[in-house]
Amino acid sequence: MSNSDQSAILTAAPRAPIPAAAYLLTGCIAVIGSNSLVLGPIAPAVAASFATSVPAVMTAAAAFGLGTSASALFLARYIDRIGARRMLQGALLLLAIALVASALAPTVVLLVAAQLVAGIAAGIAMPAIYASSAAIAPPGRESGTIGVVLTGWTLSMVAGVSLSAVLADLIHWRAVFAAVALLAATAVAGLAMSALPDSRKTGPAPSPLGALAVSGILPLLIACGAFMTAFYGVYGYLGDHLHEALAEPVSANGLAAVAYGLGFGAAALLDSLIDRLGARRVMPFAYLLVAAVYVAIALASGSFGLLLASIAVWGLANHFGLNVLVMRLTALDPSRRGTIMGLNSAVTYLAVTVGTAGFGPLYTSLGFANCALIAAGLMLVAASAAIRRSGDTRQ
Repeated sequence: MSNSDQSAILTAAPRAPIPAAAYLLTGCIAVIGSNSLVLGPIAPAVAASFATSVPAVMTAAAAFGLGTSASALFLARYIDRIGARRMLQGALLLLAIALVASALAPTVVLLVAAQLVAGIAAGIAMPAIYASSAAIAPPGRESGTIGVVLTGWTLSMVAGVSLSAVLADLIHWRAVFAAVALLAATAVAGLAMSALPDSRKTGPAPSPLGALAVSGILPLLIACGAFMTAFYGVYGYLGDHLHEALAEPVSANGLAAVAYGLGFGAAALLDSLIDRLGARRVMPFAYLLVAAVYVAIALASGSFGLLLASIAVWGLANHFGLNVLVMRLTALDPSRRGTIMGLNSAVTYLAVTVGTAGFGPLYTSLGFANCALIAAGLMLVAASAAIRRSGDTRQ
């Protein structure tokens, strides 16, 4: 369907509302995001409890990322055969169990093991959520629906990061994992009572690497890799820059997370622009906008106020970048959405490792501002890949 035909239909009929199931999926994203983000703020308390170092505790975060990447690559393909809703319920139940194990872990080794299992669950849940959000989106409201779901990341950053430190101070760090486990169990119950569709594809589960043959997927995965590497490379060292270079207290990290999360969430109000213009047309400009924001971050790196404002715009720009990426990937082959989004999650969590490990020496030798400029260069790579015409001709 051409953009002109689609516009004619949308002007002739009232806009369909965002499905209620989208808000349930938002909560599911918030649960997963909370677990992936809360360990950093409470790591000193966890380390003191186990009489070990913060880097040793943060090994659990690395284990979570490893489990997520491997699971997304090798297990997400079963979403298309078993059904996104069933896989999501099972994954969130496994996540709840892993979080209870994290809360009860008597040693760092067992905490790492529990977070590895949590990562395996997240690697199935996230592709299932993205596939479901695309499946339930009314025609002409794809971007709005996916945008609502993506605001779950805002909830996890604004509420999860902030409340985790409060819970750790008032009660204990174990209460943080217990609270997220309760939220995961609540999400499982909500899915059981929801009307979320659960279409299944007959036959064997598609090969994860076989999905690389889908027309247009490789440029989009390249764009994903560059986009996410830039984000994690800069965000991973933002806190240290605020504390060491700008002499801000550790609590400033929380303000930065809130600024980013609010910007990310506010962008959902503008998602209808993507539906009107088309994701394929918007994507290169969205990534050029992110590149410009990284340049602004580099220029503002010496001022806390200006840097905080730039971070809020960064969140807004990244929302658009992630939204159009999910839209284009899920439109490539609806029959293999689970497998395709599994590849996307695998690339994303590989970028976590590449970004944090690769930018470490750059940050040490060149400084934070130059890291932001390097990230801007990566976004030019993402924008170039986004220009490549793909099979998602509807958008």
